[in-house]
Amino acid sequence: MYKILIVEDEENMRLGLQDNLEFEGYEVDFAVEGNEGLRKILENKYDLVLLDVMLPNKSGFEICKEVRSKGIKTPVIHLTAKGEEIDKVLGLELGADDYITKPFSLRELLARVKAILRRTADSAIEKKSIIQIGNLNINFESFNAEKEGQAVSMTHKEFEILKYLWNHKNETVSREDLMKEIWGADVYTTTRTVDNFILKLRQKIENNYNQPHHIITVYGIGYKLINV
Repeated sequence: MYKILIVEDEENMRLGLQDNLEFEGYEVDFAVEGNEGLRKILENKYDLVLLDVMLPNKSGFEICKEVRSKGIKTPVIHLTAKGEEIDKVLGLELGADDYITKPFSLRELLARVKAILRRTADSAIEKKSIIQIGNLNINFESFNAEKEGQAVSMTHKEFEILKYLWNHKNETVSREDLMKEIWGADVYTTTRTVDNFILKLRQKIENNYNQPHHIITVYGIGYKLINV
């Protein structure tokens, strides 16, 4: 169940949001002024914060700035009666994920809440799917590879070989196993073909492909992936 914090000093607004969010199946917590809201964000884990801008003691802008300065990445939607573009820009620059101006449609707010929670969940799934092998961050599901934040071009066969080695990491995999599992009944594939693909992978994974530390040659047999 997603947990949402409402930081709002207007009682009718706060109770209305709480009732509707709980009706949608969310767990809801609330704070009625800025210092309380900041404390709750720092001390608890929420999936989303609905943060009013005009609050007693500490503004929503100040709260958002301090939360982001401490590395907390909980999504924030600012709620405010201000409609000037400069305020919207400021809120986003301080780290808010979205901005909605009062009075707003409840349907619109709920749609934005769902969109941000869905995006956050998708991002978390994506992050869990990424593994690091040597210098590369690999996502075998999306066939993406990155090195130091830059995309690395890899062929489908390279992904397949690396995935097979990953699934058998710390085990010796013979060239014949790789030929059978990756190329199947392709009569033109030889052990030399496998060696050439391993060399290409080493060039992308290793700091020095001539002295590999991750894809190790097991002489007379094949290769072993050691993820250190």
